[in-house]
Amino acid sequence: MSAAVHAARAFAPGSVGNVGVGFDILGHSIAGIGDTATVRRIPDPTVRIAAIRGTVSGLPLDAQRNTAGMALIALREALALPFGFELELDKGIPLGSGLGGSAASCVAALVAANALLDTPLPPQTLYPHALAGEAVASGGRHGDNVGPMLLGGLVLATTDRLTRIDVPAAWHAAVVHPHAVLETRRAREALAGAYALKEFVAQSANLAHVLLGCERGDASLVRAGLSDVLVEPRRAPLIAGFAKVKQAALDSGAMGASISGAGPSLFAWCEDEATARRAGAAMAQAFTVAGFASDLHLTPIAGPAAQVLA
Repeated sequence: MSAAVHAARAFAPGSVGNVGVGFDILGHSIAGIGDTATVRRIPDPTVRIAAIRGTVSGLPLDAQRNTAGMALIALREALALPFGFELELDKGIPLGSGLGGSAASCVAALVAANALLDTPLPPQTLYPHALAGEAVASGGRHGDNVGPMLLGGLVLATTDRLTRIDVPAAWHAAVVHPHAVLETRRAREALAGAYALKEFVAQSANLAHVLLGCERGDASLVRAGLSDVLVEPRRAPLIAGFAKVKQAALDSGAMGASISGAGPSLFAWCEDEATARRAGAAMAQAFTVAGFASDLHLTPIAGPAAQVLA
C-alpha cells in the first residue's frame, strides 16, 4: 500500500484457544465475532490509543499497558519506523470470555497498521509482535489465539512458527459463552501443582489423534483424541454447570467438547453444521439450568482470518 494512505481499519475474529488437548499451542478462529481496529499513521514516533469502545470498558489507554498498543510498539521497534500509530478499538468480544478478546485486539491493530507500511509484511511475520501484545494480558507469549486469527482456521502455534492444519470444510464448532467472567490469570493459577507423567503421555497421544484426524478428515480419530486430561480437570470447577454442558454436547453427537481458551466458554466440535447447531442449543440450555444466559456462536472450524476492511 502506498505511504500516502494514512488510515486503515481491520477486523480480527475471535478464537477457541487450546482446543482442549493443545494447551497454549492449538487454536481455531470463530466466524462472526471479533474486534475492529482503526489505525492512523502519525508523524510522531510513538503509539497512542485514542479510544476504546464496544463490549468492554475500562481498558487502559496507555499503549504499554494495552495488548493492542503493545503489539504496535513491538512492530514499530522491530522495523525502526520513523513514524507512529494512533489506534481506536471497537471491542466485540467480552472480557474474560475465553474467546480470544485480547488477542483479537492485538491482531486487528497489527493487520490495520501493516496496511499502512510502505511494504506490508506477510501475516506470519506479524506473529512475534502479536505475541508481545498478548503477553500484556496473559503474562506469557502464547500463540494459540493470535495464530489462528492471523492465518485463519486451525493453527498449531509454537514459539516461532505457525502451521495451519487442514480441516474438512463441513466440520463446525458450537461455541457457547455463558454470561460470566473468568479472568485468564485466575484460570492459569488453577493449573499450579504436580502432574503425573502418564497424564502427559495420554495428552500427547490425544493431540496426535486430533491433528491426524483433522488432516485425514477422520472423525473417529478426533473422537478418540479430543479429551483433555491435563487442563480441563483443573479448570472445570471454575465453570458453573461445566459437566452437564459438556455432556449435552456429547449427547447431541459432538466429536468432543471442552473449555474454550481459559473459559468460561465451552466449545463442541461436530461433523456438520446441523449437529453443531443441535449441540449448541443443548449446551445453552444446560447453562440456563446452571443459572446463566449464554450466547451461541456457530463457526466452521476452518474459520476466517483477520482482514483489512478499509
